[in-house]
Amino acid sequence: MLFRLFIGLFVSLFAGAVMAIEGPKYIVIEKSDTFELRTYGAKILAETVVSGSLDEASSAGFRLIADYIFGNNTLPTGDNQKISMTAPVTIEQTGEQWRLHFVMPSQYTLASLPKPNNSAVTLREVPASNYAVICFTGFASEDKTAKKTADLIAWLTSKGITATGKSELARYNPPWTLPFLRRNEIMVAY
Repeated sequence: MLFRLFIGLFVSLFAGAVMAIEGPKYIVIEKSDTFELRTYGAKILAETVVSGSLDEASSAGFRLIADYIFGNNTLPTGDNQKISMTAPVTIEQTGEQWRLHFVMPSQYTLASLPKPNNSAVTLREVPASNYAVICFTGFASEDKTAKKTADLIAWLTSKGITATGKSELARYNPPWTLPFLRRNEIMVAY
């Protein structure tokens, strides 16, 4: 009984911390078990392209984008600015490399964001779009990500929907989060 109370308290504390971080705005069009069809509004991404395994690329890409939002940037005034962290951190494979991005907080426009000082970080505006999503917990290993991607594509196929983009892995939690508390998603545009 005491263990359940402790776990309940722990989950509520960490769930609140994750929910305080802004994420991209979307509307759920359809939900079926762990699958969803969503419509996302337009968004601005800070992104980088890195090499290595999924874990190596995730770490290297995260450091580059975090460096940008923590102040390695320049405003038109010559000053730098810290930008609030958002969730999720999203990564997709592009050939032999990986593209990792953060969605910028909604109060910014492309013109109002500070420019990255590191040329490896770029800013890009993405129009409103539709995504199919599968949600899962635990570690997002390459094998698990491949399986969840196959499950999502099979679900889309069963609905007569064709994916129009590559799959993206979205992670919502810091690395020290216990596996059963982690929120991960595979997303694919349709």
